[in-house]
Amino acid sequence: MINLFLRVLAFAAGTFTVIYTLNSAIGTLVLPRAVSDSVTRGAFRLLRRLFDLRLRKARTYMDRDYIMANYAPVSLLMLLPIWLSLVLVGYMALFWSVGGVNSARELFTLSGSSLFTLGFAMVHTWPQIMLAFSEAAVGLILVALLIAYLPTMYSSFSRREVAVAKLAVRAGSPPSAQEMLLRFHRIGKLDSLSEFWAEWETTFAEIEESHTSLPALVFFRSQQPDLSWITAAGTVMDAASIMLSAVDVPNEPAAALCIRAGYLALQRVARYFGVVFDASPTFPAHPISISRQEFDAMCQTLAQQGVPLNADMEQAWRDFGGWRVNYDVALTRLCTITMAPYALWSSDRSALEDIHKSM
Repeated sequence: MINLFLRVLAFAAGTFTVIYTLNSAIGTLVLPRAVSDSVTRGAFRLLRRLFDLRLRKARTYMDRDYIMANYAPVSLLMLLPIWLSLVLVGYMALFWSVGGVNSARELFTLSGSSLFTLGFAMVHTWPQIMLAFSEAAVGLILVALLIAYLPTMYSSFSRREVAVAKLAVRAGSPPSAQEMLLRFHRIGKLDSLSEFWAEWETTFAEIEESHTSLPALVFFRSQQPDLSWITAAGTVMDAASIMLSAVDVPNEPAAALCIRAGYLALQRVARYFGVVFDASPTFPAHPISISRQEFDAMCQTLAQQGVPLNADMEQAWRDFGGWRVNYDVALTRLCTITMAPYALWSSDRSALEDIHKSM
């Protein structure tokens, strides 16, 4: 009676393990929405701790960037052996529950042979045959899901990086809102940026969709060490905020829509990683990481280069803060989480400031 109870318990535990693993893979690779999966999150956290040990020996930011460039790909590929290991253990319990095999060595051999379709372990009973077929199918499904996942992810990565590279032409490398506005002013396009804002509104919408359904993308770094999707996002939103608050040009609704698309994207990505923030902040009740002195210094630089500014700088500061407060926390925390390269008003606000300055 006790033996029967143990076998029923083993069958239930094995079934739960296999279903839980499949659910983890589907939530990570297939489900088109942000799902906080414990297996995936645990794997990324474990690998991050191991990478942090290597980061301690890095002396420059270039060394750190090289190390972190491998973090997301390695973590992603580690998911497959983790899932396969869980399935293997789950089916070991299932094979034991149906009888015929008792030793751990035989169970491991039988489950492994079925999972990887090796065929060197023979099955004899109908329950064993059914389990072997189902385990082989589960293994193939997991491999196929990861193979199908990679092209989708790299397609999203490629579109994101095209936008980041184009911004480097317009805003410098590393990018800054000040440099972007000055460059557009020099070519006489400061009052006709509607197309640019609309382009980045689309980019932000794509980032929101891809970086929440495929969270590993958050950690995939740009090809150039001084570029990053998160600092690019901060630059665009800061530039739009300055245009709407301080620059004396006709009001562009597209800039406001761009900012809203941007902060919604960053907030939703940040929320997935557990960043705590007020979803509807107000300024100055909620402070921002940019000081009034920094804002005035940037406006002074713009004015010296001939950029037309509004006369009321006090109101300009309040308006800028009203825009910036919506994305300030999400931006700076994501810069810290991703170890973004140094950039004005974004990663230089994060806890990594001293690290970046050692470049």
